[in-house]
Amino acid sequence: MGILNRTPDSFYDRGEHWALDAFYRLAERLVAEGADLLDVGGVKAGPGPEVTAAEELDRVVGAIAGLAERFDVPLSVDTWRAEVAAEAYRAGAVVGNDISGFADPGYLPAAAAAGATVVATHIRLAPRVADPDPRYDDVVAAVADFLEERGQWARSAGLDDEQIVVDAGLDLGKTAQQSLTLLQASPRLAALGWPLLLSASNKTFLGVLFGLEVGERREATIAAHSVGLALGCRILRAHDVRAARRVADTMAAVLASP
Repeated sequence: MGILNRTPDSFYDRGEHWALDAFYRLAERLVAEGADLLDVGGVKAGPGPEVTAAEELDRVVGAIAGLAERFDVPLSVDTWRAEVAAEAYRAGAVVGNDISGFADPGYLPAAAAAGATVVATHIRLAPRVADPDPRYDDVVAAVADFLEERGQWARSAGLDDEQIVVDAGLDLGKTAQQSLTLLQASPRLAALGWPLLLSASNKTFLGVLFGLEVGERREATIAAHSVGLALGCRILRAHDVRAARRVADTMAAVLASP
């Protein structure tokens, strides 16, 4: 899953691909490097200036329509707003990647109406809300219970199991150690029965654990991807698609060997 930010303040590229020509050039590169799908987001997950629904729609819907015209790959919209997801589906998206855990009551009905797949992600509070001291009695149990519940919500909304993906939400209301614990617990989350998405690319927990700035986390990301795949993750959400593709292909060959 190649990451495409339509934001001027992404933690990773700081708006480098904000302009549409740069955005489409990046998309072309990610597809050439082996992306199986492209994930378009118009609002960063962390705190920042308010982005209204109208502004988010303006950022992502036209961009998704443009991607659908240019590339023959599935498209995902990274949004927690049902109205944005619904418009993105009409523009050509087939996946709704929701880091809020379906907090918007219209999210799952919109996906069901469009026949879209959804990603259920664990978050302790809410998108864009600072969470400096997250505490859990048992972080793995809390995340597993949350994802099981959200998966059942999706089923009740009419989605088939093939349309449900789960994500532990590393860094989203977790300390670096809690995120590491959840990565180690991937087998338990994969055992829920839905494909497990790993969103570890250049994340803060890698920087904290190893004292690395954002631009220095490439090797740590590759290692996290390798560990995640070995432990049951099946979708890698990545900035560096070429490296993630090579990791996935290598791990698939290794795990398939007798």
